[in-house]
Amino acid sequence: MIKVKNKLKVLRAEHELTQKTLAEEVGVSRQTIIAIENGTYNPSLELAFKMAHFFEKQIEEIFLYEEEK
Repeated sequence: MIKVKNKLKVLRAEHELTQKTLAEEVGVSRQTIIAIENGTYNPSLELAFKMAHFFEKQIEEIFLYEEEK
């Protein structure tokens, strides 16, 4: 099974952003941000790039791919 972990919650806190504000900036719903942060939804590649661009980070600095055994 594949698991994608992320640092969105930490990045939002560092930038003092709400889930709603981040959602508006990248064009998704607040519920999508919640699901990504909780690890129950993996973002599309396009959305991952949008988030990386917004935070001025590389995708690998935000998202970590892990294969569970």
